[in-house]
Amino acid sequence: MSDTAANGDEPLRGFASDNNASVHPDILAALAAANEGHQQAYGDDVHTARLRELIKDHFGERADVYPVFNGSGANVVGLQAMCDRWSAVVCPESAHINLDECGAPEKVAGLKLIPVPTPDGKLTPELLDRYAWGFGDQHHAQPKVVSITQSTELGTLYTPGEIAAIGALARERDMLLHVDGARLANAAAALDLPLRAFTTEVGVDVLSFGGTKNGLMLGEAIVVLNPDAVRGVTYLRKAGLQLASKMRYVSAQFVALLEGDLWLRNARHANAMAARLATAVARVPGVEIVRPVQANAVFAVLPREATERLRKRFRFHTWDERTGEVRWMCSFDTTEADVDAFAAAIAQEMTA
Repeated sequence: MSDTAANGDEPLRGFASDNNASVHPDILAALAAANEGHQQAYGDDVHTARLRELIKDHFGERADVYPVFNGSGANVVGLQAMCDRWSAVVCPESAHINLDECGAPEKVAGLKLIPVPTPDGKLTPELLDRYAWGFGDQHHAQPKVVSITQSTELGTLYTPGEIAAIGALARERDMLLHVDGARLANAAAALDLPLRAFTTEVGVDVLSFGGTKNGLMLGEAIVVLNPDAVRGVTYLRKAGLQLASKMRYVSAQFVALLEGDLWLRNARHANAMAARLATAVARVPGVEIVRPVQANAVFAVLPREATERLRKRFRFHTWDERTGEVRWMCSFDTTEADVDAFAAAIAQEMTA
């Protein structure tokens, strides 16, 4: 699909992904400021040192951070550091590590994924109990890590109590708890809780902390909350091609995001735009919102013909070709005008 509208002049704005959003001006300013002079390479710079302080502020004194290039790298390196070569990772079937990382956790990290069907993208202790088995059996990959996503790939949220329950059962089985936090800021904004309240304080051991979907140019971070849960992160990051020589440019972005409340303001805005969109389209006859709108994603079903006509005007993806379910994502730079124009277009196409 072309990046420009039919007249060839204006770029298509849309709701395909929060990865499609621009870079926040404050992040660009932080990059420019970090570009002054020389700094030590490979993380021995002042910006990465400051980031370590901020991570402790947000997640606790035992927390440490390892900036990487992207979310898949954060997940793969983080999980690899938590596992042995014979380990298995239990995750929802819809998890990014299962569906959208081209098999990297298995190909690169050598891990066995055990995907669990879930109606809402969320694991439960009951599901974990059903799928985590074979302990001590030499013929069976050994379940070592539970990996959940917050907010999930289906736009749903885990409460702190739900995460604590999963973590408690994991510890009973001598397993560890990993969180794919590509949209962790959106979850914090929706729950109206500090980051540590639904991570460190409820038994999460390691998480991937997303920045790209929340205003950064590039960069994610592995955040180790429990140092006893990992081995060799520094070596695995290098061996996994995720060690940035000029790390200051990744770290400086996270510093700008976390030093004040930019991370939270961006996420709150994205969530609010999703809520605005859901409210507007719910009034359109023939459009069905099919999942709870809890963060910055709206999932809906509408006629395929309307979907195809809308795609000529706005970017978005079909989530399920079989049912016609589509996904509309909002970001920090989604405007009320964007939402209102899209909702009006949906209403227009539904009556065409």
